[in-house]
Amino acid sequence: MSIIQQHTSASLSDAWRTINIDALDPDSSQNFDTSTLHPPLPEVGEADVRQLNAQVRQLLRGGDAEGALRGCLESPVYNASDAAKDQHMQTVVEVLQSIKASEMTPMLQRIYGSEGGSELLDVLMKYLYKGMSGGSSAGLRTPTRNLTPQTTGFSQIGSRPGVPNESTGTAMSVLLSWHEKVVDVAGLGSIERCMTDWRKV
Repeated sequence: MSIIQQHTSASLSDAWRTINIDALDPDSSQNFDTSTLHPPLPEVGEADVRQLNAQVRQLLRGGDAEGALRGCLESPVYNASDAAKDQHMQTVVEVLQSIKASEMTPMLQRIYGSEGGSELLDVLMKYLYKGMSGGSSAGLRTPTRNLTPQTTGFSQIGSRPGVPNESTGTAMSVLLSWHEKVVDVAGLGSIERCMTDWRKV
């Protein structure tokens, strides 16, 4: 008699597959709160964001575009209300739009070559993706009450406050240009780090 014939149908059942072995493993994520793996982020209030944005705009008015960009990227708004995040996103887009295309690559290379430069470009990539995602939270569109009908039947949406005839496509092309330059300087790893980071701007 073979060994296979000695086993009954009960001993060859698939019941063992219904046991959740993760519940028995002390190192399993089911046995502890995975949110404790992330360090707590300091909460940023809207007043703090307004103050930061004012400092960045002051640098921009003073002609220090690189300092303004660094100011935006060194203090990303992670743990804040959606309104505060939108305010900061608008400031980042304003800074990016104020920088000439010929200055992009040298500026990114200087930032990348500095201490912590890789992390700064990763933060910039997060803001670029947020801006390209569109929607009202990206800071690229004005409220719908500012829509003006066009002869083509489409609506013109201003991308920056106070610039009613600038299309969203213009702002999008600026973000795409920056995306291309960031990838050229920091490589494709910047995209991967941006997509896998649990901190969202």
